[in-house]
Amino acid sequence: MELTITKNVTPSGGSMERMITVPNGYVKHLLSHARLQGYDLNNLLSHVGINPEDIEKQTEFPADKFGQLYQRIIWITQDESFGMLSGGRVPNGTFRMMCHSIIHCKTLEKALRRCSDFYEICRGSKVKPVVIRKGRYAKISFAPTQELTHDEFSQLLGNETPDQIRTSLSVWQHFTSWLIGTRLELKAAYFSFAKPDNAEYYETLFRSEIRFDQHDNAIVFPARYLDYPIIQNEESLHGFLKTAPYQLLVMVDDDKSLKSQVIAMIGKDFSREMPSADEVANVLHMSVSTLRRRLLDEDTSYQKIKDDCRKGAAINYMNSPQLSINDVAGLMGFDEPSAFFRSFKKWTGMTPGEYRKSEDYNRQFD
Repeated sequence: MELTITKNVTPSGGSMERMITVPNGYVKHLLSHARLQGYDLNNLLSHVGINPEDIEKQTEFPADKFGQLYQRIIWITQDESFGMLSGGRVPNGTFRMMCHSIIHCKTLEKALRRCSDFYEICRGSKVKPVVIRKGRYAKISFAPTQELTHDEFSQLLGNETPDQIRTSLSVWQHFTSWLIGTRLELKAAYFSFAKPDNAEYYETLFRSEIRFDQHDNAIVFPARYLDYPIIQNEESLHGFLKTAPYQLLVMVDDDKSLKSQVIAMIGKDFSREMPSADEVANVLHMSVSTLRRRLLDEDTSYQKIKDDCRKGAAINYMNSPQLSINDVAGLMGFDEPSAFFRSFKKWTGMTPGEYRKSEDYNRQFD
């Protein structure tokens, strides 16, 4: 889903908070599907505080309102696959359970393969995502579950609208991006249908080469992303699910820096040994010297990024009062609490005990 960021200006000339919007056509497309299924559009819109006149007047629509509208439609239809490629009605809660089944996978590749297995056994969907790795590139596409033959799957695809297929691929791109903490940069996006009138929009949405009249519907990307660790955890998943499908419809974090890629490679599991600069450079298909030079160009270094990541994780754990300091030390990969004490003081200027008595810690409970 494309997002547009605009900055509102006050009458005095000052700037206000940025507004994230989506093209108005997405709202109309969503509502047209709801209308075809017999739902009262006025009740839908009033429930989330949307004026029907605004839909006709505006070319862009607030992304948060669109997310609320989508949530409402999913709730009343009891179908999490509404507006996307599925071949069936997917019960509410399916996506949440799928996320819980993959959140502890070590790499993106393992997570995507488990997603495919999950949709093979879940109730409702007759379509599952599949990941294929071949040489330097990989792709995510769709395949039938055991409920469909390949001929039935081909017929299903032929009956789906381009908007549904496009949205489905976009959602999977954004979901994988969230899992690894950095945007999944595509080489190309393939579509089985003919070139639509709004073909230029596909380039804006996927930011890659676009091909139509292909034998498959797929997004193609460098295979190295499959080796990235899953950086999300139970806590971040909880917040993600509360706002879903907002983060799947818009890609807010668009940091393309090398630093962001390195952070994604390091991940958030510090109980395991952190990757070396050699290992990170190898996955990113560059030499260590090139990695160091390019990070220097961004005014940072691999060591500084590691220290900042560990500091951030340590503070995050320390801000959880249910965790003892020894618990935090273990989660941070320290065999001896005393070693964690020394490192934490180096990072923050305070011992763990001093930090929990500080204003920074206690302010969150005010």
